Amino acid sequence: MPKSKRDKKVSLTKTAKKGLELKQNLIEELRKCVDTYKYLFIFSVANMRNSKLKDIRNAWKHSRMFFGKNKVMMVALGRSPADEYKDNLHQVSKKLRGEVGLLFTNRTKEEVNECGDPAVRLRGVQGGRRADPRAGACAEAFRL
Repeated sequence: MPKSKRDKKVSLTKTAKKGLELKQNLIEELRKCVDTYKYLFIFSVANMRNSKLKDIRNAWKHSRMFFGKNKVMMVALGRSPADEYKDNLHQVSKKLRGEVGLLFTNRTKEEVNECGDPAVRLRGVQGGRRADPRAGACAEAFRL
């Protein structure tokens, strides 16, 4: 049977695209954090859950976490030594692959590991599965 000309899908959403302004704000915020905080941690998260992430953000209010587009974060930090924001930040950009986040904090690596790495706490057990302490997350520290 031929397709009806009346049967058309019409999108009813009225959402606006995020656009360039949001990306520029993310770049500015990242650069402010580079100036403000002493340490930068890159962490990856497997099986991310909103409730766990909310708990982590509340526990780490003294610090700042970013989950954004990796390419935009690379631009903010600098992709090469020529365009990096501060010394050696292009090395951080190389590590931004997959589902990773940035944690800016004034706490040292030892203090972060004592309190429990925020990324490790994001690990959760789903019904019928065992928790694997090695799977889920890893963190890497950089001194700013």
